[in-house]
Amino acid sequence: MSEAATRTRRTKAEQRAETLEQILDAAEFLFSKHGMNGVTLRDVAQRVGVHTTLLHYYFDDKAALFEAAYARRAVVSSQRRMEALDRYEAEAGGHPTVEGALHAFLDTDLDLYMAGGEQWMNWAAFCARMSNTPEGAKMLDDYFDPVVLKLVGILKKALPDYTDEDIFWGYHFVTGALMNTLARTGRIDRLSGGICHSDDFTAVKQRIARFMAAGFLALKQP
Repeated sequence: MSEAATRTRRTKAEQRAETLEQILDAAEFLFSKHGMNGVTLRDVAQRVGVHTTLLHYYFDDKAALFEAAYARRAVVSSQRRMEALDRYEAEAGGHPTVEGALHAFLDTDLDLYMAGGEQWMNWAAFCARMSNTPEGAKMLDDYFDPVVLKLVGILKKALPDYTDEDIFWGYHFVTGALMNTLARTGRIDRLSGGICHSDDFTAVKQRIARFMAAGFLALKQP
């Protein structure tokens, strides 16, 4: 094969990869705004500027596109969180704290969204929207259960006198607050008269682990 042919083949492969990324970016944005049921393949194709038939070259149907748009960043998020929890557990030895564990779990993702820019922020909103749907809950199970159970295991060490029930409810409340934050609805902006902004993840990071740790500690039965 000539050098020119090799270069052409490589270029076509790069073009296909670039097109796939554009499709996933468009789907991610639209799903973050409208959910799975509010988006069609035609909507995604129009945002990319291609014909709908091209999407079928990459994906069998909308459900496959939905999962691919989620999975692309979910694997990064879950891996980074697991690594952060592993590091924290090793550093804490046998004496982890609730706030320390929550910082490892929450701050890692918030840092990722802030550093990743608008696309990662879109994915965060996508996660928040899909978290309360059956198809979304299934994907959370698939990609994040190991990370959540790792966090729960550290929390059990930090709170040896607490029941499993209290710890799991505590996690439930944490993830609810996190998803509400990731949704970036703008409601807190309006309620606070502009003092707070729903996209100010720096302010969230300064407060959320400390706030949630206090909630865990308050669950202790007298």
